[in-house]
Amino acid sequence: MKSKLLLALISMTLAGTAAAQVKPEDAIKYRQSGYAFMAWNMARIKANAEGTYNKDEVVKAANAIQAIANSGMGALYLPGTDKGKGWEETRVKPELFTDKEKVGKAGMAFNKEANEMAKVAAAGDVAAVKEQLGKLGGTCKGCHDDFKMKK
Repeated sequence: MKSKLLLALISMTLAGTAAAQVKPEDAIKYRQSGYAFMAWNMARIKANAEGTYNKDEVVKAANAIQAIANSGMGALYLPGTDKGKGWEETRVKPELFTDKEKVGKAGMAFNKEANEMAKVAAAGDVAAVKEQLGKLGGTCKGCHDDFKMKK
């Protein structure tokens, strides 16, 4: 557990260094794009789990979500990106920039469930995929409830 935490901190530091070179409006675009891409992939998993199941499609979608979840996207929440426009106006709440402990817990929970989604998808059990998709979606909802303004 300590080594995972250390790796996470190192990754965030390195990502933060690279992100510091990103313009605020670009950071907002990148994170909006990442979340939209994850949402599309979650919809792909859901469609397969509720319809004709295609394990390969589910694995591809789960791997895409896992990759973005572990990409260090948190570094795109730069100072000054609490307001502004990417593809659309950002809807991030100011608390995301001040409640670091809660944000960290939400991010770790999402990463954990995204990594588990990839493992479950690889196994190919439709019932387990549905269950894990619910857990993964729950982490998204929790973060949205706490840190995303409604339209």
